[in-house]
Amino acid sequence: MPATIVQRNKKRLKKVKVDTVSIDIIESALRNARFEMDTVLFRTAMSPGIREQHDEFPMIANVEGKMVVGQFGSFIWGFMEGYDGTIEEGDIFLTNDPYSVGGSISHANDWLMLMPIYRAGRLIAWSAMFGHMTDVGGKVPGSLPTDARTIYEEGVTVPPVKIYKKGLLNDDVLKIMLHNCRLPHWNLSDFNAITAALRTAATRCIEISERFGDDVFYSAMNEMLERNKRAMRELIRRTVPEKRQYFEDYICDDGLNMGPYKIACTMWREGDKCIFDFDGTDPQSISSINFLLNEEMFKMFAGVYMIMVFDPQILFNDGFYDLMEVRIPAGTLLKPLKPAALSCRTHALGRIFDILGGLLGQGNPQFMCAAGFSDSPHFMYSGHDKNGDWYQLYQITFGGIPGKPFGDGPDGHSLWPSFTNVPNEFLESYFPLRIDIYETIPDTGGPGKNRGGNGLRIGYRFLEPGEISIHDDRWLTYPWGVNGGLPGARSKKTLVRNDGSQELLHSKLDHIKVEAGDLLLSDTWGGGGCGDPLERDAEKVRFDVDAGLVSAQGARRYGVVLKSNGSLDAAATVALRKQMATDRGAVKLFDRGFDSIEELKSRCFVETGLQPPTQPQFTKWAQKAARGKGVKGRAA
Repeated sequence: MPATIVQRNKKRLKKVKVDTVSIDIIESALRNARFEMDTVLFRTAMSPGIREQHDEFPMIANVEGKMVVGQFGSFIWGFMEGYDGTIEEGDIFLTNDPYSVGGSISHANDWLMLMPIYRAGRLIAWSAMFGHMTDVGGKVPGSLPTDARTIYEEGVTVPPVKIYKKGLLNDDVLKIMLHNCRLPHWNLSDFNAITAALRTAATRCIEISERFGDDVFYSAMNEMLERNKRAMRELIRRTVPEKRQYFEDYICDDGLNMGPYKIACTMWREGDKCIFDFDGTDPQSISSINFLLNEEMFKMFAGVYMIMVFDPQILFNDGFYDLMEVRIPAGTLLKPLKPAALSCRTHALGRIFDILGGLLGQGNPQFMCAAGFSDSPHFMYSGHDKNGDWYQLYQITFGGIPGKPFGDGPDGHSLWPSFTNVPNEFLESYFPLRIDIYETIPDTGGPGKNRGGNGLRIGYRFLEPGEISIHDDRWLTYPWGVNGGLPGARSKKTLVRNDGSQELLHSKLDHIKVEAGDLLLSDTWGGGGCGDPLERDAEKVRFDVDAGLVSAQGARRYGVVLKSNGSLDAAATVALRKQMATDRGAVKLFDRGFDSIEELKSRCFVETGLQPPTQPQFTKWAQKAARGKGVKGRAA
């Protein structure tokens, strides 16, 4: 952020002592303002991804750009690092170029907008929000090409610009952006909705500041950040060991039949500081699975994960960022060099949370969660209907949530905060398709003392000719289990043609032609199990069978035997569990479902008939950068 802006305002804003009651009132008012931003957006936007699915992230930040309330922190600082102009009252900034803002947003579909909030001529706060646009141009409908080699194939990117200057809309820039997308009316509506949300937050902040005074408002926000920092300092001391913890996981493939790709991270504590080092991560891909991971964004991921697992009472904001250090080598999958493609970063983005679980749990196995965030599956369907009108669907689907120390993982659910599914009634009303199947898949959740959530099956019946895109992962690797828990099932996509023939599809494909009457069976992965499945209450297993979540045969994976009438056979269960425990031996801390990558690939081919991915290919300059040699002229 331009230093003169911060310094000028800090000179005029004084830090004063604020009583606890006033801090709590201001905190509650800011939280309400943040949720009011959501309400305004959902009632105004047109795209189902934002309106129905809530693929957007609001925040309110202090003068320095630190998030005080919201979902995603960090992007104001990254945004302003890439902007060298003036900041004035009435301005609203916009960008969708990840490379211009150091990964504060991670692909071109995310339109990030920020608004400085002024009262009586001086800056008192910021409001910000980004939302996923259904389309921003590029080589495929949806702007998420699996085979893109550079970001220039993924749509129009705009560096940080003033889309509003002193309250006046920059029509020319907006017209260019809308002209290069397939659904300009959706993008315009979503743009206006985000603008309205930012202004709503500004109104509320001004009202709070008018009530309490600018200095109290400023100081209360700082105290909210300090409270978070104090709480997180204690949490880090208690939960992060000084001994280095290492974990690695894999993205199955890159859409070009190469993989798997390794993401590696080491974590340890030095004093009060938690350090994450991604040395050992594979070089960047030649396809679009690269994830430009902003260091501040990763701190937010780690902080949210730690709070949710260890102490959900802690108020989440950006106050703790000084207590973490993140090291990501340039030229790797998580720090690709421009112009690397980024559109399908969702697979690495999801896998980061599984890696956090593997790292944070090693020092505290009693708090360890299994794998199951794993990905954020995308489904797209587009074409011209019988009236010649263009239709285009972008939808996120959900998998099984991992088993956790304090309970089962939900079935077919999202780990993203505030995300919801697109209602089937909405899909059938606005798009030429019918949802024939919508159900969780029995036995796909990993067995454990606490069961992993089952995956979700959606049967899409297409009513018009068109083409689909599929973006998913965990079709080769398994969501691993922990503390004796077993892995969850892998994802699978099957296209059933009108003539009854079936085709098993890879997880990352574009331009799949479909005809009216074809059926896509989309199966997502299950969450890994947590804890020894032989210790699960046998009555819980019986209930799961009654509920259709586990089959009678699947119950035997828990050592539970059921009679023909569905009742529990207690004696047979005791005997089976004793035999299974003897045959198995000691439980594993992690159960990935394979001992080597080659074994995994061979088994995948036998089980599915799909050709497993080949060894990844990396460009020489990316390999050089990943080894720390640097690449002249290639910096992001």
